Amino acid sequence: MRGLEMPELLPGLDVSRETISALEEYAALLAKWSSKINLVSKSDRKQLWDRHIMDSAQIIQNIGDTFENWVDLGSGGGLPGLVVSILSRELCPARKMILIESDQRKAVFLRTAIRHLNLSATVDSRRIEEHQNNEYGVVSARALAPLEKLISYSDPLVAKDGYCLFMKGRSWEKEVSNAQKEWKFHLEAIKSKTSEQAVILKIGDISRA
Repeated sequence: MRGLEMPELLPGLDVSRETISALEEYAALLAKWSSKINLVSKSDRKQLWDRHIMDSAQIIQNIGDTFENWVDLGSGGGLPGLVVSILSRELCPARKMILIESDQRKAVFLRTAIRHLNLSATVDSRRIEEHQNNEYGVVSARALAPLEKLISYSDPLVAKDGYCLFMKGRSWEKEVSNAQKEWKFHLEAIKSKTSEQAVILKIGDISRA
């Protein structure tokens, strides 16, 4: 995948060679399984590291090690959930990841990767709407749904002092405007380090408008 020429994942996110190797193992699993089930497209497999691994890795730079309970919605192939779990093993060993994925084939892949990489993560294959516990310090999602829907999913899940991290593309401002018709929330738009048109929306203090 990247080999020894990859001394750091992203600027400011220095991790050990062991962690880089784990990410490479995960990327290899993701590419292998994607040839059988729809995890990432065939064209994206050629740029898996830059387009998906590095993009997902940057999300962990926007939190400290305060929150140990993290839920990833619609995890699919584990982006960003499994990437966060791999990085957390070194950066925040007490963190426990919950990956919500109702597609049973994708859930099987996630569980396989967790076992293979010996990660502190659990897959929950219920639908997101079935979860009603306000206990997660961080709620994340990538390429899952419009912001309005993501906030609706997250409101019952995020702890009072927690926040959401949603990875969004060029239309993020329109999505924010639409979501504000139904929701009030504190918003910080963090520029992506891997795409000029993308942001990570850090959202907290959610309430109905």
